[in-house]
Amino acid sequence: MSRVITIASGKGGTGKTTITANLGVALVQLGREVIILDADIEMANLELVLGMEGKELTLHDVLKGYASIRDVTYEGPGGVRVVPAGINLETLKGVDPEKLKDVLSELFYSAEILLIDAPAGLGKDALSAISAGEELLLVVNPDISSLSDALKTKIIGKKLGCKVLGAVLNRAEFSNSEITVDEISVILDLPILATIPEDKNVRISTVYGEPLLLKYPDSPASIAIKKLAATLVGEVFTEEIKEEKGLKKLIKGLLGMG
Repeated sequence: MSRVITIASGKGGTGKTTITANLGVALVQLGREVIILDADIEMANLELVLGMEGKELTLHDVLKGYASIRDVTYEGPGGVRVVPAGINLETLKGVDPEKLKDVLSELFYSAEILLIDAPAGLGKDALSAISAGEELLLVVNPDISSLSDALKTKIIGKKLGCKVLGAVLNRAEFSNSEITVDEISVILDLPILATIPEDKNVRISTVYGEPLLLKYPDSPASIAIKKLAATLVGEVFTEEIKEEKGLKKLIKGLLGMG
């Protein structure tokens, strides 16, 4: 049975979908079978981040009873499988978000980890996505409004029976004006599982419709997301070891020892 993790933010614009997409790729790189489901039924953009727009069938069709969840599970970049929600507003007619939990049961044995990209806010769609997951991971920015909304989402998640794993601090600039990691942990009363730095490569990879981990695997944000993936599955992060090996290889080449 899959481990089902809903990734939510409360507030829009935190970079939650980018984190979800790249976390899925990072988990695949660790040898896990992963499916990412875009539960943002009204404002979907996961497929844009992954460069998978234009699919004929999407989650919209499943929630209208026109297709099965397996019909809309596609092979995505980096070996991750993806269930897109659909970006065509016309296909929203007749969609019932309350059916989400029922249709997800078909995926429970299809992958080791199922990541659900929840809509922002605490509307009907968001609550359906949160309740469909067993675990909840919050994505926050280092500002008061983001933390306030995340705190509300955490409370709702607990009431819906989710195990709240912790928070991911995204787009950190490490300036004196920002709320610190320790302060965020105290405010949310949660562990901060990862700190993702502000990284210009994130914006570039999104424009190209390619996951950051594949386009810029050694960028600061990529390394932080890989570390988060390792933390979630209880593995030791070894990126530093890989870099050291690469440095040793370079030195050997320069010295003619290769």
